[in-house]
Amino acid sequence: MMTTCPPGAADTPASTALIPFLCLLSTGGLLGLTTVIAGLAIRAGWHPIAFLFWSALGGGLLLAMIAVASGERPKPSSALLGYGLLSGLLSFALPNMLSFAAIPHVGAGFVALCQAFPPLLTYGLALTLGLDRISTKAVIGMTVGLGGAVLLALSRPAGGSDGWIWTGVVLLVPFILAAGNIYRSVAWPRQASPRLLAPVMVLAAAAIIGLFGVLAAVPFSPTVWDRSVLGLLMGQIAVIAATYTLYFVLQKLSGPVGLSQIGWIGAATGKLLAVACLGEAVHALLPPAFLLILVGIVLVSRREQ
Repeated sequence: MMTTCPPGAADTPASTALIPFLCLLSTGGLLGLTTVIAGLAIRAGWHPIAFLFWSALGGGLLLAMIAVASGERPKPSSALLGYGLLSGLLSFALPNMLSFAAIPHVGAGFVALCQAFPPLLTYGLALTLGLDRISTKAVIGMTVGLGGAVLLALSRPAGGSDGWIWTGVVLLVPFILAAGNIYRSVAWPRQASPRLLAPVMVLAAAAIIGLFGVLAAVPFSPTVWDRSVLGLLMGQIAVIAATYTLYFVLQKLSGPVGLSQIGWIGAATGKLLAVACLGEAVHALLPPAFLLILVGIVLVSRREQ
């Protein structure tokens, strides 16, 4: 049986409020790094779906080893399997397949920017479903953060002739992620720990991505094997394992709305890294955008105080 398990932000004592904030910054930063590593890997000869599959499989196995070493002894059940498959589809497989496939067309920076929009969508869904309550600080914070996200989006350079199609594809991702944020909270399996749910979700996502890759006849090897290609894959595996180790911990500490704010951090980090590592353009709107995003995060994080 599945029940709502993770507490919301109001359940976090003020004395430990710094822990979810640091967890938020770390998870969001890693999320932005994931997008840029994918951009580098695609340039190095990886097919986007193949790189995503091997990264998810490796990251999931690493998470599983960490869980077993921590004393987790999972009891397979239909509830746990269903949770893994649906959360894996909504929170990892589908958004990442769309995002990675779009990177060659719209750039890693723009894909990262779209991570800034799920917080507002998640908060709206949470209010509608009664999982959160209206708060003046939260509304102001979400509005300010969304303003920063819009400035980030305005800093994107124009794409190629098919850019508008892929832009539309990437803009679907925030809606999928928001739905996943809510689902993982309301369907959290009884007594399941974050250490257990992280590998279950990522490995289920790897299975979905692998099945799609087989059906779509995706080449599962890069065009050329060399040290840089292997290094990017190993780096992405480590980043995915670190990201989703923190991901479920943050959701349990802060609830779906608090977790969704990693999108703002991921957007800012991803854009900065895309500029530094992929040579994407620097825009004058970036500094005020980052400031607005930071103010929004602080206001939403303190919405119950």
